Amino acid sequence: MIAVDGISLRAGDFRLDDVSLRVPTGGYGVLMGKTGSGKTTILESIIGLRSVAKGKIWLCDRDVTNLKPAVRGVGFVPQDGALFSKMTVEQQMALALVVRRVPRDEVRRRVEELAELLQIPDLLPRKPHGLSGGERQRVALGRALSFRPRVLCLDEPLSALDEETRHQMCDLLDDIRKRTGVTTLHITHNVHEAETLADCLFRLEGGRIEMVTTDGTQDHG
Repeated sequence: MIAVDGISLRAGDFRLDDVSLRVPTGGYGVLMGKTGSGKTTILESIIGLRSVAKGKIWLCDRDVTNLKPAVRGVGFVPQDGALFSKMTVEQQMALALVVRRVPRDEVRRRVEELAELLQIPDLLPRKPHGLSGGERQRVALGRALSFRPRVLCLDEPLSALDEETRHQMCDLLDDIRKRTGVTTLHITHNVHEAETLADCLFRLEGGRIEMVTTDGTQDHG
């Protein structure tokens, strides 16, 4: 479960007040809105990269409002993937497990399992240079999922991909959600992504978040 309860945020001259949303356990929430509306700011507050002026953030029934990012248990895929240029794909996907001092054999098994799920086993010895956009995002997704997070946050992860690759990645994200049950919040401008993936569709406009119903209208309740 992801619950943002009446939070207020400040970022320079930008501010959001009394913002709330809720994604149920195992659900796939998609947040849409214009550029500059504050979508990424909200996501950063959930991850723990930005503090809130007031309100509460709950993840899996735990108040994480004042917790550091490392202890919130959130997998994060940024827009550009943010891969490390000098690390192999295998090393990138193992990183979170190595930091947590997981035994080496278990790390290897988990990386191999994810590589099969993401259809990238042949990429494990390679470094990011020369990978396609879709391949980079698969690696970033594997890194985010490696430690089996209960919550996954995606910041426009498919925005730089061509249409065919975007459709493939949407299918992959849907499959991952079904297999893992991870509760997800996904930021996008793309209507196809939202319609394909969302259980809960939210729109951020004028500093307010509204839930969009299945017929395209907004629920103000």
